[in-house]
Amino acid sequence: MANYALRVPESLFEYARKVAEEEHVSMNQFFVAAIAEKVSALKTEAYFRERQARGEPIAFDAWLAASPDAPPLQGDEWP
Repeated sequence: MANYALRVPESLFEYARKVAEEEHVSMNQFFVAAIAEKVSALKTEAYFRERQARGEPIAFDAWLAASPDAPPLQGDEWP
């Protein structure tokens, strides 16, 4: 486990403290969860950018053409 001294603006710290209290977690748990969420979002974005770079529009068009022409299931209709 690593330690890191974090400087946080007072207003943001106070808001984080209130949210952590409402969620019944420690400040440490709150900050770790917030950091994990941000890292996850950035990694997900990088993954999809990499997948997009490997994509082939012709293959996508072929995949779409092979999709069945069926009405959507109940609840999946487009408004």
